[in-house]
Amino acid sequence: MTQLTEHFSLAELTASDTAAQEGIDNTPSDEITSNLQGVAEGLEKVRAILGTPMHINSGYRCAALNAAVHGVAHSAHEEGFAADFTSPDFGEPLAIVQHLQQTDLAFDQIIQEGTWVHISFDPQMRHQVLTAHFNNGVATYTKGVPATIDEDSHGL
Repeated sequence: MTQLTEHFSLAELTASDTAAQEGIDNTPSDEITSNLQGVAEGLEKVRAILGTPMHINSGYRCAALNAAVHGVAHSAHEEGFAADFTSPDFGEPLAIVQHLQQTDLAFDQIIQEGTWVHISFDPQMRHQVLTAHFNNGVATYTKGVPATIDEDSHGL
């Protein structure tokens, strides 16, 4: 197992039940692995800010896997710049996003995706904070995060 940082491994950032079930090879290239190194370093900063362990739901997704999970086209996951996570010991995803946006953490995007948090460390570093809203499995996004959780903001 290749350990990228103290708490995050390459296997953890490329694991996918869907890939295993569908026979999709989700092995990253050297370039993607380098990008994932940066994600792992960013996740270490998130973990330190939150003060609790994190569970990675999704990291790198090759194009075939991204399509299989109905990810958005040109997702940062495909380039190895993003991860979806939860941190149950810290709290709900909304609380995580609200907390992270108030820090000096450098990031491209943080999205409150209902039951998880999406974070991207794409080199653009736009510092975007968004909320996903789901309707019949289709996500739309608004800027910022609400003060409380709306019924339509819950994931899938």
